[in-house]
Amino acid sequence: MTVDSPSTPPFRDPHLPFAKRIDDLLARLTVDEKISFLHQYAPAVERLGIAAWRTGQEALHGVAWMGPATVFPQAVGLGATWNPDLVRRIGEAVSKEARAMRTRDDRVGLNVWSPTVNLLRHPLWGRNEEGYAEDPKLTSAIATAYTHGLRGNHPRYWRTAPVLKHWLAHNNETDRATSSASVRPRVLHEYDLRAFQDTVEAGAVAGVMPAYNLVNGRPNHVSPYLREQLRTWTDEELLVCSDAGAPSNLVDAEHYYDTHEEATAAALLAGVDSFTDHGTDSSLITARVEGAVQQGLLTEADLDAAVRRQLSVRFRLGEFDPHYDPHAATGEFDTPAHRALAREAAEQAIVLLKNDDGLLPLAADTRIAVVGLLADECKLDWYSGTLLHRSTPLEGVYERFGAQRVEFAEGVDRVRLRTAAGAFLSVPAADAPDRARGAEGALDPALLAGRTDLPPLTADATGTEFALADWGEGVLTLRAPDGRYLSVAEDGYLRASADQPGGWVVQETFRLEPHRGGHLLRHLGTGRHVRVAADGVKVADTGDVFEVVTVERGEDAVARAAAGADVVLVVAGNDPHINGRETEDRTTLLLPEHQQRLLRAARAANPRTVLVLVSAYPYAVDTARLPAALWTAHGGQAAGTALARVLAGDVSPAGRLPQTWYASDADLPDLLDYDVIGSRQTYLYFEGTPLFPFGHGLSYASFGYAGLAVRVEADSVLVSCTVTHTGERTADEVVQLYGRAVDPSVPRPRRELLDHRRITLTPGESAAVSFEVPLSALEFWDVRQDGWCLERGPYELLVGASSEDVRLRTTVHLDGAAPAPRAVPERGLSGAGFDEQSGIAIVDRTRTAGDAVTPAHGGTAELVYRACDFGTGVREVTARVAGEGTVELALDGGPVLASLTLDTPTDGPYAYTDLTAGLVADGVHDVRLRLRGPLRLAHVGFSG
Repeated sequence: MTVDSPSTPPFRDPHLPFAKRIDDLLARLTVDEKISFLHQYAPAVERLGIAAWRTGQEALHGVAWMGPATVFPQAVGLGATWNPDLVRRIGEAVSKEARAMRTRDDRVGLNVWSPTVNLLRHPLWGRNEEGYAEDPKLTSAIATAYTHGLRGNHPRYWRTAPVLKHWLAHNNETDRATSSASVRPRVLHEYDLRAFQDTVEAGAVAGVMPAYNLVNGRPNHVSPYLREQLRTWTDEELLVCSDAGAPSNLVDAEHYYDTHEEATAAALLAGVDSFTDHGTDSSLITARVEGAVQQGLLTEADLDAAVRRQLSVRFRLGEFDPHYDPHAATGEFDTPAHRALAREAAEQAIVLLKNDDGLLPLAADTRIAVVGLLADECKLDWYSGTLLHRSTPLEGVYERFGAQRVEFAEGVDRVRLRTAAGAFLSVPAADAPDRARGAEGALDPALLAGRTDLPPLTADATGTEFALADWGEGVLTLRAPDGRYLSVAEDGYLRASADQPGGWVVQETFRLEPHRGGHLLRHLGTGRHVRVAADGVKVADTGDVFEVVTVERGEDAVARAAAGADVVLVVAGNDPHINGRETEDRTTLLLPEHQQRLLRAARAANPRTVLVLVSAYPYAVDTARLPAALWTAHGGQAAGTALARVLAGDVSPAGRLPQTWYASDADLPDLLDYDVIGSRQTYLYFEGTPLFPFGHGLSYASFGYAGLAVRVEADSVLVSCTVTHTGERTADEVVQLYGRAVDPSVPRPRRELLDHRRITLTPGESAAVSFEVPLSALEFWDVRQDGWCLERGPYELLVGASSEDVRLRTTVHLDGAAPAPRAVPERGLSGAGFDEQSGIAIVDRTRTAGDAVTPAHGGTAELVYRACDFGTGVREVTARVAGEGTVELALDGGPVLASLTLDTPTDGPYAYTDLTAGLVADGVHDVRLRLRGPLRLAHVGFSG
């Protein structure tokens, strides 16, 4: 037992509450020391014995960036498990590995920047792999489980401190630092905030990270919702960490403030507590904070609030109580249990999309052709650790079915590149060790340099045969026979040096550009062309013309392998670093043409072709002529073993799609359209026919549903049913409960996930499944009253195996509020509180709070406000506006009754003025407003 000295300062006394200890420590810190704590890399305070500390350790599906660690399936794959208990255990394993790794490398942090709870609203978002689901309920269930695993279950001390990313409404990489998401109040409250709120309220979240983008014209790093929403959900101190470089963006990219001192002060006052900017160099941020204090923009009390939140996390992590920290000796790394858990997760993430005539599972003596660009790959993404173990689909099938029964064809095009002089590009022989990118660990892997210890390519009479893969839109990789990819290092020379494509700026991708009867070879990382020089092949402003000599087409190799097999497995999908990743959105749902060619060739050679999609996002792929198809996210270190076990029937697949798979690009709204209600996005509102619906996933078993019972109580609805295994092998079923308002007064979801349960049943076994649904889950945000509303009326409850595979249903009547019209003489109309709109952008009413509306491109826009009650009558309308332009008002479908014009522009976008006109109206009407010109409308009032 440790006995504290009588001279021990209170902040060192483990018997005192954290709050009192933090008060004591704050009182001992100087203003300069407090300011130094505000950067991501907080220095030591040696006079008080306080160590240096940093926020941030990536751990999305395993400890990332710090070298070898257990790699679990991508986050979207964890979402596909629909299994919170599994994900909680994964969180525990990740946090224990973080603790273990920190004992030998103090660069490993315990403030983990995970999970990502952005909803997968749009499948073309480049970071689709990082989220869990398009549905807020499923997302929060998985995120809550992961954060509880990361936190640990000790009541006082946390194993790691998870930070949720990325606050708020962030689903585009295109112009991500300058684009603004227009998020109407209903979408804000019913959709984007819900996943964050439910997860925070569950009690295992240490903070959040704001996103790069703007919401309603205001940068997320100065979002009033941090104060108005986030900090009201818990009594815990929440640490808000900026995203990397975002504080500087407030001035440099977004031009939202004129000076960095003003911007830094605004972010801190809005709630940002730790500034991630300029890497390890804290001098610029601290200078800006010092300037803000000197200019009177910040007080010491403002600094204290931010430092307190950071210290709260550090105390919870046991930093100040090393002898009392229960997690100090609990680290586990690469244990047999972690390896088994990685395999279990990969198995549970596999979704059986289609299985006509029971083609799967495969018999043990099946002759199998394994083909495709992903067939012998175990791909990592930007937020992965380095693999300790590796299992590709090919290796898994070899292991499970026997190599003698397996034929393999990767399907790459085998090519040589001939110069105009007749020489061929050649990879010189080299004696250099293999080296996996990032194996040594890096606080910022974007700074990792390319290899220069290998000789550059040359040109000679025979050349090298390269494996060419086209990943879509003409983006190519070229691989040498030794497995190394062509890459360009900082010196500009082309080498066969990379184990995989990767890096913040990928240096392993190229494009062939037709030119003078041949092709220029453009290196996409530098934007320069490849040229043969006397000292080696390099990139330059002008490139050589190459002839592409095809030695073998990929589809020919695939057809040969397929023809002699009983079954063909075409393993297709994406490379997580190419065409869809952080900084780059996808442009299409289509499978790249190279892989479509391979699929067609396999199907033509052998109709018993199974498509195995390994990808970070959905595809629109024609499966009509395929007997079977599966999807899995990139499954981590055990992906191949897991796939083979599912194919063999050792495990019955029970993954479920966490987002809608659309049939066509035509089904998608614009990427920057965040109005899931108005543009009918996600399974909640989509009215078309999806390729595969949300929650879809087949099994090798069958299940019967019966005995639906419902009881309405004061604050909840109790739902139960019996699920019976009617098949022949032990399997999991995911029982899904949906609800919908039958006769709503406003557009409501077609159906909405209320709860789910993943259960395991043996043949013939039955299980009683019950759910308790709070009535609040059936509420909507009523813009007429500016609050939540449970509407009186019938609600249908649906139980089944997916959002469309409904097995049981019933209707209950709930005693909520009757629809009420807007009392416009008393409340008026908030500009953003519309029911319908066309051509509107929601913008910031002021820099600190409130919303306004404006025509999206300065032209014309329309707004509809339903059921406005003018009572006994009004005589006047007043519009609060800024800018210049006209507001026209009509009732129902009638003519314009009032026109208010601002001829002289106001002094800036936040300089509002009131325009008044006569208007005679009484009773209940729909109000229609038309805005013309670059006008901001904040509010419309009525009097008289």
